[in-house]
Amino acid sequence: MSTVAAIQLTSGPNIQANLYEVALYFEELSKLKCKLVVLPENFALMPEKDNDFLKYAEKTGSGIIQDFLSENAKKYKFWIVGGTIPIKTKNPNKLTATTFVYDDKGKVVCKYDKVHLFDVKLPNSKESYNESKVFNHGKDLVVLDTPIGMTGLVCCYDLRFPEIFRLQHKHGVQLFVLPAAFTEQTGKVHWETLVKARAIENLSYMITACQGGYHMNGRKTFGHTMIVNPWGQVLSKINDGKGFITAKMDLKQLASIRKNFPVLEHIRLLKS
Repeated sequence: MSTVAAIQLTSGPNIQANLYEVALYFEELSKLKCKLVVLPENFALMPEKDNDFLKYAEKTGSGIIQDFLSENAKKYKFWIVGGTIPIKTKNPNKLTATTFVYDDKGKVVCKYDKVHLFDVKLPNSKESYNESKVFNHGKDLVVLDTPIGMTGLVCCYDLRFPEIFRLQHKHGVQLFVLPAAFTEQTGKVHWETLVKARAIENLSYMITACQGGYHMNGRKTFGHTMIVNPWGQVLSKINDGKGFITAKMDLKQLASIRKNFPVLEHIRLLKS
C-alpha cells in the first residue's frame, strides 16, 4: 500500500505567500513517506479579479510556480499533482487552467488542461463566475501511470460530468485525482454526494484537494478535502480551513472489489 496526501488551502493573491505556505506542508509530508501529494485548484494564486490571472500567467515549462513544484518534488522525492496553474496560450487574452504532474525527480510527466469551465450565476446570490472569459476549455483526456496506480486527472467542475470519468475508466483507471475550489453554496448541497458517486460508479479511489475558507477576493470556498475509497467510504477528510490529510491506497483490495462485484464489466451503452 502507498500513502497519498491532499493539501487544503485558503489561497490569496500573493503568489510568494501561497508558495511559502505550501512549502511548509511539503516539509511535514516528507516525514510521512508519501508517494504522491495533491494540491488544490488555484493553489498558488487566488486573485481579486479573474483578469489578474493574465498578469501572472506562466509559459509552459518556465515560471516561479512551475520551478517551485519541480524543485520540491525533487527535494522531497514524492510525486506532486500541481493543482492548477494559469498558463499562457497563443491568444494573449486567453489562458489554460493547467494541472502539471511532477515525478519524484522533479520532471513533468504530463499536464491536463481543465475541460469544463465554471460559467454559472449562483441561485439566490450575487455570486457569478465566468471562467471561459479568461480560460480556454481543455480538449484532451489525461490518464497516467503513477507509483500509486493508473490515475485519471480531472478538476473541480469536471466532477459534475460523469462522462469524463467513464472515458478514463476505459484506460484502466484505479484512482482519480481532483483539485478543486468548489463554492460554499454549491458545495454544501452537492460536493460529498458527487465525490462519492464518482468513486462508487467507477469502483475507484477519489483523491480531492480543495480550497476551503474565506478568500481576500470576497469569495468563500467549501473545502472538505476528501479521500474516498472505491466503496464510497471516506478514508480521510478535512472540513474548513487549512491543513492536509493522508490515506493509504490498497490496490489489492480494489482488485478484490472489482472481481467480486464486477459492475464495470456490465456496462452497456445504448444508442440515443
